[in-house]
Amino acid sequence: MTHDEIRAGVMATLLAIAPELAGEPLANDRALREQVDLDSMDWLNVIVGLHQRFGVDIPEADYARLTTLDAIVAYLAGRLAPGPA
Repeated sequence: MTHDEIRAGVMATLLAIAPELAGEPLANDRALREQVDLDSMDWLNVIVGLHQRFGVDIPEADYARLTTLDAIVAYLAGRLAPGPA
């Protein structure tokens, strides 16, 4: 899966939780929760949505790594990358 495909999936997940984001540009390197008015329950719904969309388990210990759009995409790309054969 390419970074662009992952980014599109992340955006679709965010839009499902916060439809008011439609048409709003998000900075890739700025804290996502500063750009999007997500309370803690909405944020958990985003995490669950990412898990469902990508089939990636995201342990609670990793939540702090998911700060920006770029960080989320990089995290998911790393988790989706095929392991050694």
